[in-house]
Amino acid sequence: MRFRNAAVAAVAASGAVMLTSAPATAVDTTTTFTVTATTGLTASAPGSASLSGAAPGGQATGALGTVTVNDQRSQLSTTWTATVSLSTPFTTGAGTAPETISGASVNYAPGTATAETNPPHTPGTAGSLASARTAFSRTSGDGANSVSWNPQLTVDVPASNVSGDYSGVITHSVA
Repeated sequence: MRFRNAAVAAVAASGAVMLTSAPATAVDTTTTFTVTATTGLTASAPGSASLSGAAPGGQATGALGTVTVNDQRSQLSTTWTATVSLSTPFTTGAGTAPETISGASVNYAPGTATAETNPPHTPGTAGSLASARTAFSRTSGDGANSVSWNPQLTVDVPASNVSGDYSGVITHSVA
């Protein structure tokens, strides 16, 4: 390569970048776009779960399966509380007193998060489903977030209960 001037040859050989002067005029373009929330605030849980068998006076135990809260509201200070309750008591047969197990005999333990996006999320404390209780919550943070957990259930079967296949409804909700 042949250079006409020694200064240009020295700059080319050193790999230096030559600066050019700024254009005489500049024009700014204000650019906008919209970020939209996709699904809002939702909770999902398995449609059914089976616990271990138990004799009267014993305990039936097991996992309910993955419960998920998905918050796609994409806002500042996105807070929510997921609650869990025993919507219908566990019953068998005609649901008489010796065929019914109330929420006072049902213990719910949320455990820890099994999947989490944009924390923090906080598990509730384990305890009786005699009344609704906090399963998980989010008390601070911005933007979209989600958390999943696999709660454990323990049912204390009263010694006075009869044998049979018991069924009840556990409800998770979020607000």
